[in-house]
Formats: sequence, structure tokens, C-alpha cells
Amino acid sequence: MVSKRRLPTSEDRGSLTEDASKARKQPLSKKTKKSHVHNEVEENDSVFVKLLKTSGITLKTRESQNQLAVDQIVFQKKLFQTLRKHPSYPKIVEEFVSGLESYIEDQDSFRNCLLSCERLQDEEASMGTSYCKSLIKLLLGIDLLQPAIIKILFEKLPEFLFKNVNSDGLNMPRLIINQLKWLDRVVDSKDLTTKIMQLISIAPVYLQHDFVTSLPEILGDSQHADVGKELSDLLTENTLLTVPILDVLSSLRLEPKLLTKVRKLVMGKLSSVTLDDLPMIIKFILHSITATDALEVISELRENLDLQHCILPSWLQASQSKLKNKGQTSSSGNQENSGQDCVILLFDVIKSAVRYEKIISEAWIKAIENTTSVSEHKILDLAMLFIIYSTNTQTKKYIERVLRNKIRSGCFEEQLLQSTFYVHYVVLKDICPSVLSLAQSLLHSLDQSIILFGSLIYKYAFIFFDTYCQQEVIGALVTHICSGNEAEVDTALDVLLELVLLNPSAMRLNAVFVKGILDYLDNMSPQQIRKLFYILSTLAFSKQHEASSHIQDDMHLVIRKQLSSTMFKYKLIGIIGAVTMAGIIAADRSRSSSLTPGRGDLSSEQCTQVTSLLQLVHSCSEQSPQASALYYDEFANLIQGRKLAPKVLEWAGQTIFNDFQDAFVVDICVVPEGDYPFPVKALYGLEDYDSCDGIAINLLPLLFSQDFVKDGGRLTSQESDQKLVSPLCLAPYFRLLRLCVDRQHNGNLEEIDGLLDCPIFLTDLEPGERLESMSVKERSFICSLIFLTLNWFREVVNAFCRQTLPEMKVKVLTRLKHIVELQQLLEKHLAVTPDYVPPLANFDLETSEVTPHTSAAVSAKIRIQGNLGGRKRKADGSKISSPDPLSKEDNSECDPAPSDRSPLEKEFRGKEEKTSVSLQNYHAFFRELDLEVFSILHCGLVAKFILDTEMHTEATEVVQLQPPELLFLLEDLAQKLENMLTPSVTRRFPFLKSKGNRNIGFSHLHQRSASEIAHSVVQLLSPMCNHLENIHNYFQCLTAKNHGVVDGPGIKGQEYHIMSSCYQRLLQILHGLFAWNGFFQPENTNLLYSALEVLTNRLKPGEPDQALEELLSQSFHYLQNFHLSIPSFQCALYLIRLLMVILEKSTAPTQNKGKIASLARQFLCRVWPSGEKEKSGIPNDQLEALLSIYLEHTDGVLKAIEEIAGVGVPELINSPKEASSSTFPTLTRHTFVIFFRVMMAELEKTVKGLQAGTAADSERIHEEKLLYWNMAVRDFSILINLIKVFDSRPVLHVCLKYGRLFVEAFLKQCMPLLDFSFRKHREDVLSLLETFQLNTRLLHHLCGHSKIHQDTKLTRHVPLLKKTLELLVCRVKAMLILNNCREAFWLGNLKNRDLQGEEIISQNSQESAADESEDDASSQVSKSKGTEDSGEDEASDGAKKQESDESDDD
Repeated sequence: MVSKRRLPTSEDRGSLTEDASKARKQPLSKKTKKSHVHNEVEENDSVFVKLLKTSGITLKTRESQNQLAVDQIVFQKKLFQTLRKHPSYPKIVEEFVSGLESYIEDQDSFRNCLLSCERLQDEEASMGTSYCKSLIKLLLGIDLLQPAIIKILFEKLPEFLFKNVNSDGLNMPRLIINQLKWLDRVVDSKDLTTKIMQLISIAPVYLQHDFVTSLPEILGDSQHADVGKELSDLLTENTLLTVPILDVLSSLRLEPKLLTKVRKLVMGKLSSVTLDDLPMIIKFILHSITATDALEVISELRENLDLQHCILPSWLQASQSKLKNKGQTSSSGNQENSGQDCVILLFDVIKSAVRYEKIISEAWIKAIENTTSVSEHKILDLAMLFIIYSTNTQTKKYIERVLRNKIRSGCFEEQLLQSTFYVHYVVLKDICPSVLSLAQSLLHSLDQSIILFGSLIYKYAFIFFDTYCQQEVIGALVTHICSGNEAEVDTALDVLLELVLLNPSAMRLNAVFVKGILDYLDNMSPQQIRKLFYILSTLAFSKQHEASSHIQDDMHLVIRKQLSSTMFKYKLIGIIGAVTMAGIIAADRSRSSSLTPGRGDLSSEQCTQVTSLLQLVHSCSEQSPQASALYYDEFANLIQGRKLAPKVLEWAGQTIFNDFQDAFVVDICVVPEGDYPFPVKALYGLEDYDSCDGIAINLLPLLFSQDFVKDGGRLTSQESDQKLVSPLCLAPYFRLLRLCVDRQHNGNLEEIDGLLDCPIFLTDLEPGERLESMSVKERSFICSLIFLTLNWFREVVNAFCRQTLPEMKVKVLTRLKHIVELQQLLEKHLAVTPDYVPPLANFDLETSEVTPHTSAAVSAKIRIQGNLGGRKRKADGSKISSPDPLSKEDNSECDPAPSDRSPLEKEFRGKEEKTSVSLQNYHAFFRELDLEVFSILHCGLVAKFILDTEMHTEATEVVQLQPPELLFLLEDLAQKLENMLTPSVTRRFPFLKSKGNRNIGFSHLHQRSASEIAHSVVQLLSPMCNHLENIHNYFQCLTAKNHGVVDGPGIKGQEYHIMSSCYQRLLQILHGLFAWNGFFQPENTNLLYSALEVLTNRLKPGEPDQALEELLSQSFHYLQNFHLSIPSFQCALYLIRLLMVILEKSTAPTQNKGKIASLARQFLCRVWPSGEKEKSGIPNDQLEALLSIYLEHTDGVLKAIEEIAGVGVPELINSPKEASSSTFPTLTRHTFVIFFRVMMAELEKTVKGLQAGTAADSERIHEEKLLYWNMAVRDFSILINLIKVFDSRPVLHVCLKYGRLFVEAFLKQCMPLLDFSFRKHREDVLSLLETFQLNTRLLHHLCGHSKIHQDTKLTRHVPLLKKTLELLVCRVKAMLILNNCREAFWLGNLKNRDLQGEEIISQNSQESAADESEDDASSQVSKSKGTEDSGEDEASDGAKKQESDESDDD
């Protein structure tokens, strides 16, 4: 049998089985080739060899494998039984082990014992596996031999620790340790553990790593704790073993305390470890987290993990110039790849943890959410939010909410986002779809700052990601543009525009996607169309790339198609597209203005292309006045916004100048003759023309000709020879002419300055006695004439406002005065022409159908009362786009109509203005004023009152800005700031309203950024402060003259109202400027400093370089000084809001917060002049706002509420019907509901914010909180009992709504306090509950009253209120049980009563369904009497406590 099994193995070395050890496969076979052909069998008479042979193993010499003739299990069983049943047992075991020890003294024999045996296979024994264990491993599986063999191995192992690897490639120490792995049973595991740990302590580092990582495969579960402790100690001694030790600790079953200790140890070393070790360390930390300590661990990990400094500098450099550098040295390349691999591996570890462990992902988000300081946020925070967003779908909404809050608070800014992409672009690139999905979600927000952040994600994704991801970014942006959502479209176009300028070469690769937007132009606004065509034109006509002809062809095709349309909507697209494209082609490409004009100029081909394109637009639009005017406006915007090549400017200048002169300018000596409905006169000329060489604007004849042709009349032969031009184009064409001349002559307008003072062919515009006798058509004609004249003057003021010569300034101011006068006339005419639609003045509209915002009811009222005004020669009042009744001084210089004003007219002035039309409704029909016009504010202000007291008969200065003109400018500036600087979310229009309406009349303004506009307003701060101080002095003098009497002489005067409105507008403008959220952006910090320095210098001039806090404090003090002269409640509210905005920017607002509360109280306690629209003169919403500000900023909210409700209201009750409270004059019977609602809301808000407290708090804290709740309940009681006097429906509604909320707050915040305060403060607690019970009883009566009257607005609050009151009863019972007073509680049925205390007999009234939603309309409280049966809770000492039990007997 033995010889048969030997023969095959001696001849065929290929039958050797494959061992698990990789190092010994091939070297063994190579060595064997050099050895003897015949392998020798170990011949030895020792017990060791004999017993092995008997059991089935034949030992071989040299390098041959030991042969196993039987199955491994059979061998172990045979040997065990042989030893166990041997006569000399247990001595035979010692002899066997001694034989083994002698045998393995030979290194080759020892090696053979460590290597796997060769399995002899034949037909009989082929059922086992092909792999055979080594002899030593087989012997270790026998319990009798295991301890002795382990001892031998550990004695033998040190011989090989410091030897090099054998020539056959085997590492003996590793081979020895491998024998101990995966043993079925360890007899003495403690001893084995001790030996291994001793071995690790003396082994070289490279073997220590192997020994440590082998521990989990060697040790049993019982030794995990001991090994864990020893490894943790070793971790502190040897940092080189950090990674293998942590790897092993992750695999062991250890106590949480030990893991926490190791984790803290590792966390402290986190900042000093190498990048290669970081993945394993982070893996251990994340795997050791439990639900209880997750947030704490993640927060600490977030603070200590600073990847920005771990990542190799070479990788950062490579990331910055990855597209530019073509090659690097091999060492730096390997280093870079290694760094990238480690970072990718690290984030793979983190991804795996947050994907499969919900507690880790939630804790990480929570840790970021809890970080409040801006400086504490790291680039890892944003990267982690992106990663968790991509791996965990359940937390997406949570991440979006956290991200939005961080953006709003300013914690996540552009710099942080840029750094995140810069450092982690490799990681973020792999989750590109999720990053873009998050950006898409942010773009759907209503908050402008969040939308901006979403756009920045798109921007940096395009810049840092690869070509595929760039294509995805462009696809996402195009989707936003085609969505139809205005904010999304604007933002996406802005991003595309920026990307075109930053990386045009990459954008050209994606131009085909951008070009697809041309199919979705229908739903885009004119401003969006401009941006789109600018983007496409830049891509199509850049010189560096000539392969863009397909884009050019498509653009030309679209433009020609739209221009040829007969619908204005499509013609508008064609005009805007053509002019924008022409601007890109004709752009002046010279580097500097100092270069010669010819250098960088257009080629003749390009010049021809531009001129032919513009001529095409002109020819396609000349049949439509509206289209022509739009073309002129677009061309003017192009010239104003971009520097065009000299050739194009020269061509445009000659063409425009000649065409304008031919169309609109005539000689003044040639008075037009014709069948006009009114006599033609040259009016509003600023100079006397003695000769016939003057010019005039031919307005009335042109308007008549247009209307005549429209009505189907025939032209005379003379008129038919001339080209008919619409007067609608007068103002747009002049704007184009002016800007062209301005560009050509660097701001010098001498060529056209005659147009500033030339007269206009009009007729007498004063309505006089003719107004009633005019037909509707004639009235409409006069209205159109005034509108066109106004728009002409507005463009003239736009053109010449920056001229510096004194005589030019005088003329501009005179034109401004003419505008104010004409607006007064226009209001009178519009009052009797209710259905009139004016000629358009702004033409970049999405629809040509624009009508004034007037209602039929208002029109009828105006029509009736307008006739009364029509019988007067001239009115004094001027609305000037303001609802306030304002008027103008009679200082007209050039108005041909007499300006006599009778006392009767003055008497009727107020009545007429009440019924006149507000020009605010006609804002869209006036030409837009440029921002440069407001340089006129630098002129001084002269008020008539001051002149009269100083006994001057005329102004001492020639150039003076009068109050009506000042108000006109301030009104317009306030509208501009509201449109541009007010956050869009606060002025968002309801769904389905025309999205472009709010921007009509601001198209030129929207050509500029918000920062530019804010900068322009800051430049105007100094003159506005001058005007503010002058008006302040005016009202101070007026108050002194009237000895403080509110309704003294002059209060009702026109000048008083104008100056008051100027005051209000100035404060409104300052508030709009400082409330602009752009000041929080780093690039605008200097602008904020400049604005604050202007205000500070008014108080303390000449103090440079002050800190921001000092500037804010001085500015606050400066503005606060104006409170003494505030003329109206509206001004007071604007001043308070302005001070609040200044306060918000301060880091220490506590002191000034009290000043705001004090100021608000002064305004509430002040008697204000009565208004004309409302009995109190104070709008309800403004009173509510000011009262809320007072209660929010005061230190003692409860005391303030008690003062108003306990002092002011009783004064009101005891006063006559139309009187007010003496302490709070703003508190009247009409405004009581406002006061009541605000006090109830603030009371509920205050107690809701009070912490409930715990039993661990000190006794002093308990007493303070109990005292606070006593005050709150007392205030609540005072307010609730007011319904016995004021029982109007709004008061009752507020009582139901906020009464329930207060009871809920009492349950959540106060009852826990009473639980542990009852024993020590029994009397105080009982007194509090008794007072509160009376209030809840009154609320119960109110529920019955609501149901009896079946008022649905009231009854929908009843079910929720009753539920809350029932919970209160149960909660009080629980409190008594907690304090061992169960027997003190007893319950009875509470009868239903009405507000008068009468019992409700019928209990069959139908309950209204509980409705969770609450109405925001004002509602309040009513009378109630509180005598009824109730449930009583008795304390054990005889004190009684009553609690209402709401019961329905239905």
C-alpha cells in the first residue's frame, strides 16, 4: 500500500497541491528541480515518526512535501486515539512532543512541517478537498498536543525575527503565525494571548503589522477584551501601528467604554496623521459610533478633520492647472495619484458609513446645523452635505432645509463653495447628478440669496468638472430657462452669461444646447431675450473661433422670421435680437481709449453687416410706431451700455440727426395751419425769440395727423408728400439722438442744446370753463397731448441733467417745474376722462395691451366729482404719483396761462384732491427717469415758510429746488429703490398676474446691477441729508411758531403736506438703501462703510477710519435726533424701521434696542394730526407694525402690556365716544382691535419662548419663573376680561385664536414648573391656578356664544379650544397626583352659558367642524360674566382650586 502511494508523487511534481501562502508556490518548484530526483522518506525510529506514519503521514526530507495518506480528520482522530490509549499515556505525549522538537531543529524539516502536506489520491480516497493543512496545523487541532506545540512554536519563532527572507522566498515568522489562525479550538487562549502580545512587543515593525492584523483570526471571543486593552495601551506607545491596531479593534467585540477611550485617543491625533492612514482611522471612528454619542463624536470629528491641510500640495496645484499641464515628473505624478487615491478612499469610507448608518448621516447634518459661527464652517461641511444628499434619499429634505438656513444666515458664502469645489472636485465629480439636483432644488426657492447660491453651484460645477459633467450642467440650465419660471430663467441666463465670459471655449462645445432655447422665446421677458441673444451672439461672433457659422445662420433665421411678423410680440423679439447681435458685431475691440480710432476697428465687411442689419430692423418696424419706438429705445440702450466702434457711431449719428430734424423739428415762425380742434400755440419756450430763426417741436399737428389717419381721414397733398411720423416716437428718438451725440462728443451736447429751451406746438392746456363742454374725443386728445409733452420733458431732463453751466441748470430745473405743473393739469383731465388709455411710453412690453389700474367704481366717483373741479380755472394740488394730498407753489415762469388763485379755489382744493386721479396708476405711461437725474438733488431747498419769516421777497439763489420738484424726484427715486433693492420675495406678485407688470417703467434701471444702484444712492446721501435737515428745521420752526399745537396754523397748508411727504420719502429712501441685503456680501462692505461715514460726518465731521460699530452707533444717534420733528405717523414708522435696520448690522444692539422701544412708545403716546382718509389719521397696518415693534423691543413685555391694558384701556372706556386714551392717544375705539390683537399675540409669543425649567434648577430660578407666570396670567386675565366691554366680532375672534394658544403654552411651559413648585410654593401655585381658571371659564362662555350665534368664523376655533381646556383639567389632576393630593381633585359638570352669563338651555346646536387653519384677519374679545358651577380641586389643607371642565351636553 505504501509503495503504491509513493510512486506517483516521486515522478510528478505537478501534482503538488496549491497552498494558501502565496510566497511559497513557485520558489518551491524551482528548488525542486535542482534537488535529487528521488525524494527520501524520513527513516527514524522515534516515537514521533512512528506514530505519524501509523496515523497516515509520511515525513519527507529536504524540500519534498510531507505526504498525507488519509483524510485530515481521520489522521487527527487516529493520532489522538493512539496517544490516548497508549499504555504509557501521558508520558507518550511528552515523548511525541520531544520527538517533534528534535525533528524541527533541522530548518528544512521545520519548513516542511509548516507547509501544507501532499494528499495522496486514488480511486478510494478522492472525496476530500484538494487543500491539505500543514503538519503543525493538524497537530494543533489535537487538544492533547496543542499547548506544547504552541510553546515550541513561540520558542522557535524568535530565531527568525531578525533574519532576512529565505532564499526560497518564505517568511518564516509569518508562516509560523499562520499556523495559529482559525483553529477550531484554543485550549489555553489566555496563555496564547500573552505569548502573542509579548511577541508583538519585540518584533520588528513590519512583522508587528502582520502579527497585529492576525489577532482576530487567532484569538477567541473570550480574549477580545484583554487584547483590546493591551492594543489600546500599545496605541499610545507606538504610533506606527495605529492603522493595524484600529483595523483589529474594529473587528473585536469590545466594551463601549474601551472604544470610547480609544476613539478619543485617536481623535486627538487626527490633525497629525498622514493622508495614507486617514481612511482607516475615520473608518474606526465611524464604526465605533453609537446612537447616544453620535452627535458628540461627529461634531468632534468635524472640528478635528481638516482635509484642506492633509491633501498634498502637488495635488492642489494639479487641480488648479489640470487642463494646462501636459506632464509631470514620475515622482510628483505618483504622489498626486497617491493623494487622490487616499482622498477617494477616505470619502468611500464616509459614503459607506452615511449610506448604511442612518444615525451617522443624521448626526453629521445635525452637527453642521448646530454650528452657528460663520468662521467655524469648513469646506468639509459643504462636501458632506453634497455626499449625504447623494447617498441617503431619506435626508434630502432635511439637507435642503439646513442648506437654506445656512445660506440665509450668511454661513455658506461663495468663497466657501468655491474652496469646496477647488479641493474636493474629484469626489464631487462622482456625484455630479446629485450636486446638480441640489442646485435645481435651490433654484426653486423664493429667496434671492438661496437662488444665487444654487446658481453658484452650477457655475463651479461647470468650471471644475469634466466635459461630460459640463454638458449636464448646460442641460440643467437650459431646462431652467425653458421652465417659464421668471426667477429661474433670470438666474440660469445669468449663469450662462458668466460661463460664456469665463470659459468661452468650453461653452462653444455646448452651444448647440444653448441654441435650442430659441424655440422657447415666447414665454421670455424682453430682458431675458436680451441676455439670451447676447450669449448666443458672443458664441457666434467671437473671432477666435470660426466654426460657429451654424449659430449665426440660426440666429439670422430667427431674427428675420420674427421681424417679418405682424404681431408686436414677435416683432419685439426680432428687434431686441437684431440690435443685441449688432452690438456684439460692432463692439469696439480696441484695448484702450488712448489708442487710435482705426486700431481694432471693424472691417468693412463687419460694418456693412451691422448697418444692413439695423436698416433691416428700421424698415421692418417703420409701419408700426410702437415697433419703431422700441427699436429706438433698444438702439439707445446699446449705445449707452456698450462702446461701439467709431465707424458705426458715425453712421448712426448722421442718420439719426437728420431723421429727427426732419420728423419733429420745425421753424417757430411757421405756425402750422390746418383744421385742428384747438388753436395751435408755441408754449413752454425758455427764451424769447425776436427773429424767425428759432425752432419748435411739432407735437400737436403730428398727434392730430396720427389720430386723423387712424379715424380714416384723407391727408392733404402737403401732408402726403411728407413722411408721417408718430409722436409716440418723439421721446425714444430724442433719447437715441442724445446718447449718440453724447458718445461722439464725450458728453458735450452743444449740437442739440437748442432742444432744451425750444417751445412746443401745443394749445392751452388749462381746462377752464371748456372742460365740461368738450367731447370725450377732445378730452382724450388733450390728455394724450399732455402725456406726450410730459414724456418729452422727462427725456429732456434726462439728457441735460448733468450739464454744469448755471444757465443750463436753471433751464433743467424749469423743465422739472413744468413736469410738476403738467402732472397737476393731467390729474384734472383724467378725472373727467375715466376710460381713457394713454399713449405708451415704455415699449419693451410682453404685451401691447397695457391699461391704467383703475376700477369702474372709482371712475364713476371721479366722473361725478371731477365736474366740480372742471369749473375752476386752475387747481393748486399736485398728486405727483403719491396718494398723499400734496400741492405745489405758484412760481411758474413760463406757463402762458394765468395763475390767479381765489380763496374759493383754495377752499375746494382739499375736496377736489380727494376725488382726483392718482398718477401712480399711470406709471407705465411715463418715460423713465435716469439715475443721473437725481444729481439735481444737490441743488438747495428753499421753503416758502422760511422765506416769509426772513422777510425775503424772492429767492437769493438763482438755482433752487422747490418742494414740489423735490417731492417729484424723491417719489421716483423711492420707486426705483423699491423695485431694485427690495428683496423679490417681499414684492412677489400673486400667481397668474402679469409677470412683467411690476417692471414696466424700469427697463433702463434693470440694465444696471443692484450694486451700481446702491453706489449711486450712496453718492446722493449727502444732499439728501441736507434736505432732511432743512425739512427738520422747517417743522421745528413751525412747531415753535404754533407753540406745539398739533392742529395749529399751517398744518393744513399745501406746503406743510408737501414737506411732510418729502420727509416721508427721504426716510423711505434711506430705509430702502440700508435694508438692502447686498450689504452683507463681502464686496459691498466698503460701500456700507461709505454710507455710514456720510451719516456720521453730519454729526462729527472729519473723523476718518472709524470702526464699523462706532459708525453704526454715530449713524443711529444722528438719525434718532430727527424724532422731534416727525410730522406724521407714517414718517415715524419709517424712522423706527430705519433705526432698526441700522441696529441689525450691529453686533452689540442691546443698548440701542431700548432706545427704539422708548422712541416707539413716544410715537404711540403722541397726538398726531388727523388725516383726510381715516378718522384717526393712522393706517391700521402701520399702527399694528409700530405697536409690534414697541412690544418686541421693550425689556419688559408683560409690564408694557399691563400698562396699555390696565391704564390706557380704562382711560378709553371712561372717555367720550370719539375721544382717545390720554396716556396713549393712538388708542381709540376704532384702533382698540389693533391694540388687542398685537397684545394677545405678543403675550402668547413671550410665554411660548420661556423655558419650562427642570427640577434641577435652583430655588431662585423657580421663584423667578413662578413670578413671571403670575404676571403673564394677570395680563391674560386683564385682556380676556375686556370682552365684557368690547364685544365686537373681530375682538372675539382674536380672543378665541390667541386664548387657545396661550392655554397651550401654559400646558407646555408652566405646568412642568408647577409640578415641582407645588410643595414649596403651595399658596402661590393655587392662586395662579384660581386666576387662570376664571379666564378659562370665560373662554368656555365664549365658545357657547359662538355656537349660539352660529358664526362660522368663530366656531371653527371652538373644537380645538375645548380640547385644549379639557387637557388642562387632566393636566392639573396629574399635577395633584404627582404631589400626593389625589383626594383634593373632584370634577363637576360646567354649564354652558353665553357672554351675558345666561345659561344656554338648548344643547342641540350643531358643532362646527374643527378647522386647523386659523384666520389672520383681526378679531377680538367680548363681555362675559364668570358665575357658574364648576369643577373644584381642593388642596389637602383646605385651600380650594377651581378648574373648568368643558362639557357638551349634546
